Amino acid sequence: MNIYRIALVEKFSKRWVRGLALAGMAVLIILVVISCGTVNRSVVVLPNVPGAKYIGSKECEQCHEELCRSFQTADHARLIAEGPNALNAGCESCHGPCSLHSDSGGEVKPPYSFTAGRPQPRGSAARLTEVPPRATEKVCYECHLEIRGQFSLPNHHQVPEGRMSCTQCHPPHKGNAFAGGGTALLSQNETCFQCHPALRGPFTFEHEALREGCTTCHSPHGSINAMMLTERNANLCLKCHFQQMRGAKIYIGGSDHTLRLQQGTCWNAGCHEAVHGSRVNSSLSF
Repeated sequence: MNIYRIALVEKFSKRWVRGLALAGMAVLIILVVISCGTVNRSVVVLPNVPGAKYIGSKECEQCHEELCRSFQTADHARLIAEGPNALNAGCESCHGPCSLHSDSGGEVKPPYSFTAGRPQPRGSAARLTEVPPRATEKVCYECHLEIRGQFSLPNHHQVPEGRMSCTQCHPPHKGNAFAGGGTALLSQNETCFQCHPALRGPFTFEHEALREGCTTCHSPHGSINAMMLTERNANLCLKCHFQQMRGAKIYIGGSDHTLRLQQGTCWNAGCHEAVHGSRVNSSLSF
């Protein structure tokens, strides 16, 4: 009898373990599916402005029809307010609550009107005599804190100084948040070519790195290295141009670079100075 009970217990124990394992696998599969799913909505904490309330982007469409129509395709259109009756607060997530602006027929500006750069002191005492417009980058920093840190590095694009604006490279009102965004392989460079047209080419001997994108070598917001390079020395080039050791010599591209690597970086040692492309030299020397 005892043997029968032991066998019965073992039988049910095996079934229980098997069932638990199957349940665990099912939960794991569900978690994988959820984690791999695309999240196309995000929630932001919207700023409060005394005397104004949020009215939703539909109200903005009454006067800004074309802009709102384009905004439906924008990455920033995914911003929503909290709550079961969430408003599509895409416009107001950056411009602030616009009830006063709407009720006045546009005479009262939205709480946040934007200018580039830091607010400048006004008045003879060099004090802010009035509340200045909100700097564009300050709004962007609220969600992109890591970019704010990059702009504090020694070499950066002149956004904090007011010579550039985030919106020059990241249009907020239409389509992809990158000005050069697209499916074409070289489209990612178009943003950079707006200000650096001479680097577009065409070159007789092109540097294939351009096909990978400018950000292969340059940090787009800021870097500790000169020219906003991702690496400060020959290590930048060696990411793509592999070394071969032959005895005590270092060969790169079939050429002996043992002494050349000691002279400095590849692009300022008189070797490959035409780093973006050359019209006369296949080794990009000039």
